[in-house]
Amino acid sequence: MNKFLRLGLIGLLVVGLALIRFFEHDLFSDPLLEFYKTEFSYAEAPEFDTLQVIASTSFRFLLNTILSLSIIWLAFPTKRTFLFSVTFYGFAFAILMLAFWFFIDDMKTENHFIIFYIRRFLIQPIFVLILLPAFYYQKKVVKEQD
Repeated sequence: MNKFLRLGLIGLLVVGLALIRFFEHDLFSDPLLEFYKTEFSYAEAPEFDTLQVIASTSFRFLLNTILSLSIIWLAFPTKRTFLFSVTFYGFAFAILMLAFWFFIDDMKTENHFIIFYIRRFLIQPIFVLILLPAFYYQKKVVKEQD
C-alpha cells in the first residue's frame, strides 16, 4: 500500500477516534459522563442502571477498539502484530470490565477515583497510544539485530 494512502487512512481513523469523543453525549447514554465532570470526590453517585452503563461503556470500547486495531494494522501490517493486539485488547477488556462492574455495582464514595481511572481505560483509546510506540521500538530493535 502506498505510504501516503496509509498515512491518510491512519489520519482518518484518528479523526474517527476524536469524533467518538466529541459526540460522546449523543452516542452514549452514560450518566457517569456528567458525574465525573463535577466535583465527584465527595458527591453522591447518580442513580443509574448498572447493565445500561456497562453496555454503553462496552459499546464505546468496541468502537474505539475497531478504530485502534485498524490504525495498528495500517501502521504495522503483520499478522503476528495484529493477533497480539487483538489478544491484548480482549484481555484488557475482560479484566477492566470485571473490575468496573465490581466497583460500580455498589458505587461507594471511596471508590470514585478507582472507577474513574478504570473507566478511562475503557472509554479512551489509551492502548493504541501504548502499543504503537512499543511496536515501533520492537521493529527498530529487530532491524538493528539483523
